[in-house]
Amino acid sequence: MNWIYKYDEKFNYLPGEEIEIEGDADIPKGYTTVRPQDGLYKGKYNEAKREWYESATQEYIDSLQPKPLPQSEIDLLKQQNADLLQQLAEAEQRVEEQSKIISELIMLLNEKGVI
Repeated sequence: MNWIYKYDEKFNYLPGEEIEIEGDADIPKGYTTVRPQDGLYKGKYNEAKREWYESATQEYIDSLQPKPLPQSEIDLLKQQNADLLQQLAEAEQRVEEQSKIISELIMLLNEKGVI
C-alpha cells in the first residue's frame, strides 16, 4: 500500500485528498507518490522535477501569523513604573547639578563682595 497526494489542474496541493493505493496500482491523473514536505503554506507540485515547492508569497505567509497579544495591565503598569523611576532619577540628577551651580554662583558672588 502506498499513499498518493492530490494536486489540482494548476498543480496546487489539495490537503486532505490523499488516498492509499495498492503498490502495483496505476497512479490516477492529478496524484503523485511524492509526499509534500511539512511546512508548506501553499504547496505546488513540479511534475518535471517530481518535487513540491512553496508558492505562497511572503505577504500571504505573514498574514497567517498570529497578531501579538496586547500588553497585559500588569505589564503595562510595570513599564509605566520603570519609566517613572527613570524620570525620577533624571530629575534628581538635574536637581543635584543645579544645586552645585547655585553653590558656585553664591561663592563667586561672595568673593566679589556682591553679597
